[in-house]
Amino acid sequence: MSDSVVVSPSPLSPRGMRWRTRLTPYVFLLPALLLFAALSVVPIVTVIYYSTMDNVVITRDAPSFIGLGNYVELLTSSVFLQATMNTVILASVSVVGHFILGLGFAMLLDSPFVGPMAKAVFRVIYILPWVFTASIIAILWRLLLSPNGVVNYALSATGIASGGPIEWLGSTELALPSVVFINIWAGYPFYMVSFLAGLQGIPASLYEAAKIDGANALQLTWHITLPQLRPIIISLAILDFIWTTHQFTLVWMTTAGGPIRASEVLSTFTYKAAFSSNEFALASAAAVVILVMSVIIGVFYVRSQQQASA
Repeated sequence: MSDSVVVSPSPLSPRGMRWRTRLTPYVFLLPALLLFAALSVVPIVTVIYYSTMDNVVITRDAPSFIGLGNYVELLTSSVFLQATMNTVILASVSVVGHFILGLGFAMLLDSPFVGPMAKAVFRVIYILPWVFTASIIAILWRLLLSPNGVVNYALSATGIASGGPIEWLGSTELALPSVVFINIWAGYPFYMVSFLAGLQGIPASLYEAAKIDGANALQLTWHITLPQLRPIIISLAILDFIWTTHQFTLVWMTTAGGPIRASEVLSTFTYKAAFSSNEFALASAAAVVILVMSVIIGVFYVRSQQQASA
């Protein structure tokens, strides 16, 4: 019986080891990178390509390259400019409203004057809007703000609205403010939870030292609470602005951008251009504009995070 021969693998050269060390992380990242490319990079490149074309997706005519023609049409369209302005108003006012309500409720829940049982009850009540999906919130507020809804009934019963039911979502003057209010109500719990975590991380010794120096409640909030929460405030504000500019479900299911485009935002404008008017090239250009806006705001977010960690 012959002895078996064991062949040992030949050792890699130092250069080969270096290349193997460099390539190993990318091999592990390859599945995620391929998935990211398939779900994000390819659709983005396709939309950018469509934005420079005419007659794409659903058309009888052959596609033709028009360069920046769709962007010129967008920037000279009064409807697009109105949708952009409504989006900025919706996002800006929502960020301010979320901040005020979120900080106020967080400070209430962190107050030593509220007992543990009351805090538990208030936390459940305040967190409820965050539990519902956007579609449920839209249906709920459509029922509440309808001409025969609870809000109009309460205003009529108290004598505040004696001139008849108010068309909250059907009026050109009130549609956008109503959508802003609904969005604020739906989003403030995210601020509240984040601020509550930040408040619980502020050392109590800072407040005790300030009280010894004679600081009142307003001065404590202005000189201690807000500076300590500054990184959280900046991060939440930037993220909330980006998320709100992409808000679609809430607007579409309450007003659908109406009446007469009074509450039209960029997301509903893009949806109508693509699926109502079949202008997919124009909708692609609008999507690219939204992408550029998000990237610009995202750069500020990354810089704020770098400054906070420095």
